[in-house]
Amino acid sequence: MILSMTGFAAISREFPGGMLNLELRAVNHRYLDVQMRLPEELRVIEAPLREMIGAKVTRGKLECRVGFNQLENETPTLEVNHELLQQLLAVSRAIKQSAPEVETLSVGELMRWPGVMKSNELKPEVLQQLCLESLAAALSDFNASRQREGEKLKAVLLERVASIETIVAGLKPKLPQILAAYMEKLSNRLRDALESVDEDRLKQEFALFAQKIDVDEELSRLSTHLSEVRRILKAGGQAGKRLDFLMQELNREANTLGSKSVSTETTQASVELKVLIEQMREQIQNIE
Repeated sequence: MILSMTGFAAISREFPGGMLNLELRAVNHRYLDVQMRLPEELRVIEAPLREMIGAKVTRGKLECRVGFNQLENETPTLEVNHELLQQLLAVSRAIKQSAPEVETLSVGELMRWPGVMKSNELKPEVLQQLCLESLAAALSDFNASRQREGEKLKAVLLERVASIETIVAGLKPKLPQILAAYMEKLSNRLRDALESVDEDRLKQEFALFAQKIDVDEELSRLSTHLSEVRRILKAGGQAGKRLDFLMQELNREANTLGSKSVSTETTQASVELKVLIEQMREQIQNIE
């Protein structure tokens, strides 16, 4: 499938006490440029987030923005784990009886003891895992949107390819007639300008000149390049750079066709080809 470098996806996930929001948006770029906008609580997982994006996206300027909001009615609270606290106090008294010189645990030490204080505030590792899961889901939506856009681009490109093929197919059978008419016109002018004409020499010069202005090879190469464009679009994958190269080759042949032109028909065809090729090139800039 053909993927566009332009895409967007947004996802929201609830967690106890709040909401996490993750957004992906991308535009075309020569290579992959990922910009992360993360709260400080999630900076620790920036590298894994980048790796996940790099595994699914190869080109484009992509911004990943993550934020979370605490619900107003879910303010952080602290509660005492009375069962654990009583156990600690019992142990503390037992130790004090055995070793009176040992200091009793202070309130601060009791509060810092793991598990004594319970809070409804989300743990960092839970928030981080939620962020990773949200990114995976967002990337799925993001690539789906890029695929839909890519299919539209593919349709536009195939339409332009068909138009170019029509021009080439219409021009190719006319070449012998165009060439013969031009050579006849040139021959008559020479005969009018010169009193005596060496017919054999004239035929040799015309034969050489005919080779220089013959554009059959250029039209054949145009057809070959167009077939390759169709093949790449059908194969899909990372096609942007290969298609961009083919646009350069198509444009070169169209320019040569114009420079060799000896009739308004071939000149007009060259202009139309270059317009269509440029339209394709602009669309290809958005393909991964």
